[in-house]
Amino acid sequence: MQKIPIYVVDAFAEELFGGNPAAVCPLQYWLPDATLQAIAAENNLSETAFFVPDEQNHADFRLRWFTPTVEVPLCGHATLGSGHVVLEELGFARPRVNFITQSGVLSVERAGELLRMELPAAPPQPLPAPPKALREGLGAPPQAWLATPAKYFAVYPNAAAVAALTPDMASLTQLTGMGVVATAPGDGYGVDFVSRYFTPACGIPEDPVTGSAHCLLVPYWAQRLGKTRLEALQISARRGRLQTELAGDRVRLAGRVVPYLRGEIAVPERAGSR
Repeated sequence: MQKIPIYVVDAFAEELFGGNPAAVCPLQYWLPDATLQAIAAENNLSETAFFVPDEQNHADFRLRWFTPTVEVPLCGHATLGSGHVVLEELGFARPRVNFITQSGVLSVERAGELLRMELPAAPPQPLPAPPKALREGLGAPPQAWLATPAKYFAVYPNAAAVAALTPDMASLTQLTGMGVVATAPGDGYGVDFVSRYFTPACGIPEDPVTGSAHCLLVPYWAQRLGKTRLEALQISARRGRLQTELAGDRVRLAGRVVPYLRGEIAVPERAGSR
């Protein structure tokens, strides 16, 4: 058996047991995909991140993310968590780390007491005919339906409406490969906007705090509110606060990362490559 370090951190958290927990496993080389998926399933967190040194020198590390059931092309909170592990746990010499991923090069850097990263902006577009599973899954009808190729986007009149949603997860599970963002103005919460995010088709009924959802949320609210810097709150049971900024075709997200666990896991002595 080989021993692999594992860190569990709460990303976008104001205190321990808040925000979104992510497992982070630094590797020297890729294990077989089936082993990576099995580790993520065993961790049973919304995401487990794995990274290896980037021998091709496109970035510092190559980074991948797995839910308990599938690999995903983008995950914000586990990227922030991976940045924390590199910058605060592994003795990385520079204040900024670059990861090469399926979604391009993503960077995490120190920003005072926070960590900040950049993700690609993905402005949602009008959705004239939302599928039945989406309409029935969310239940309460929104003011507007929008979408990107990877996510549906529902806009509600106020934060109370978003907080009151009780989705039918069986219906939303039919939306294979698609997550669902629900959002509203942040009146009553002292922020610019609030949101929740559901993705049962990927094994996560409700994600506590979702960096990738803010790739849609930030450009939408920046245009609607007429400003590029916004404060966001994801009003899941765990809550998560984000300082956000729209910078051209990029979204900057900043938040706190609170460490929870440091340890090691044992896996069979099998090496993979990719």
